[in-house]
Amino acid sequence: MYRYDHYDHQIIQERIAQYRDQVRRRLADELTEEEFLPLRLQNGLYMQRHAYMLRIAVPYGMLSSTQMRKFAYIASNYDRGYGHFTTRQNIQFNWIELEQTPEILQHLASVEMHAIQTSGNCMRNITSDEFAGVAADEIIDTRPYAEILRQWTTFHPEFAYLPRKFKIAINGSKEDRAAIAVHDIGLTVVQNDAGEVGFQVMAGGGMGRTPILGSVIREFLPWQHVLTYVEAILRIYNSYGRRDNKYKARIKILVKALGADEFSRQVEAEWADLKDSPATLTAAEFERVASYFGKPDYVTLPDQDAIYAAHLNDNKAFANWVRRNVKPHKVSGYRSVVLSLKKPGVPPGDATAAQMDFIADLADQYSFGELRITHEQNLVLADVQVAHLFSLWEAAKAHGLATPNIGLLTDLICCPGGDFCSLANAKSIPIALDITDRFSQLDYLHDIGELELNISGCINACGHHHIGHIGILGVDKDGSEWYQVSIGGAQGINAAIGKIIGPSFAAAQMPEVIERLIKVYLGARFENEKFIETVQRIGVTPFKEFVYATPIKTTLLHGEDEYA
Repeated sequence: MYRYDHYDHQIIQERIAQYRDQVRRRLADELTEEEFLPLRLQNGLYMQRHAYMLRIAVPYGMLSSTQMRKFAYIASNYDRGYGHFTTRQNIQFNWIELEQTPEILQHLASVEMHAIQTSGNCMRNITSDEFAGVAADEIIDTRPYAEILRQWTTFHPEFAYLPRKFKIAINGSKEDRAAIAVHDIGLTVVQNDAGEVGFQVMAGGGMGRTPILGSVIREFLPWQHVLTYVEAILRIYNSYGRRDNKYKARIKILVKALGADEFSRQVEAEWADLKDSPATLTAAEFERVASYFGKPDYVTLPDQDAIYAAHLNDNKAFANWVRRNVKPHKVSGYRSVVLSLKKPGVPPGDATAAQMDFIADLADQYSFGELRITHEQNLVLADVQVAHLFSLWEAAKAHGLATPNIGLLTDLICCPGGDFCSLANAKSIPIALDITDRFSQLDYLHDIGELELNISGCINACGHHHIGHIGILGVDKDGSEWYQVSIGGAQGINAAIGKIIGPSFAAAQMPEVIERLIKVYLGARFENEKFIETVQRIGVTPFKEFVYATPIKTTLLHGEDEYA
């Protein structure tokens, strides 16, 4: 993985010194909260409902075991013993004291990490496929490009104050695991007829108040021009994106207003003056960055192992875990393992300090000291020998990290919601826990099959509810917390925005609502048909009719009954 050079170290130390003085001035009332607000946001510090929240950047989701141990240290010494992994492949700490934040940033710098550009109207963390470099279906490893983009976007003066926040995702595999279509810019690796590598460029995707799938604005961009073309897009956005209304300030609104063809024309005209600028990538620069992502010291192994095969045959629990949590690898004898952060009874995406320390140990023992964060809020050990899978499973199971539910209903995405976030209209975590409890029976989960359920506590869509096969959105209804349900959303190559099925539901009704949606699916599905495929085939109406056909009984806190 990438290691800081002397420029990185100097920049981070200068920023910490600057921020330390800003905190001192705020605590001394030399800065008002209004004046301090943009300064703290530039360093990833939010004010939540109960305390400050610090969001730490994890570029394209890659971590070393040393960095994970530092997260554990921060959780133990500056938070309440845990951290929350997010859909942007970052980590958040929710109980931070302002006066301690410079110390935390200094600790992060000691392991080559920071919190810069995890907030504010700037270019946020570049995200990518969590299996980049090891995926069996990979065309090329996109991590060098993601790192080049990270270096270029950090402190870029022209784009530090954009009309609104800006998110870039990059994917280099046949399957899209980076949710390219719902990003401001989505870059997908393609090869032309001559076998040359380039990118298909999408722009104007996003969720939130106005969910829109991105539009392809260039079918093939030579790899050398990835920076100059992204700069051309950002220049058009910076010039014409709306600044009078933050709800209409994202690039998706500009692309929609102009139309994809006109937006593409303007970008191409802007790019004509940039394409041969010093920002054009050279092979030497690419190789310099790519050298940080060389192959680990793999050993030559057969793709199967007799003892492993025996465990698969004799141990149903292990076999279920392998089926759901173990992924193919491009190197014979290795697999990638997803450690589930979705154990029943635990907020999705949360990990305790003890678990983080233990996961770092697993990375050192089984996966060359490296980890990945997924945008589904799980963790990945990317390079595990097949012969070690059983011992890894036993160790992970003992620490609550081996729930065999990856891709199933209880592997749900969930933002922190109203328990923490001051923007939320409703709580997300209790809904997630209630649904997980309702569907905790593993055999039933496996019978249901692949199903993505995403929950957001507000319209900002941090829980990606728009692209969940089932999406749940917290809404305010006369001062009460209610939940709007959509179905038919999807990420990946066939991305789609879900359709709302009807009026919202009370919190206590949500497990029954999900149960009814599942019943329609199980009754209507063809053999081996997934939930999303059934929805696409029969449409929303049968689901809606069954959910609303008879009242859903709930019990209010004061003991009276209410019906939907």
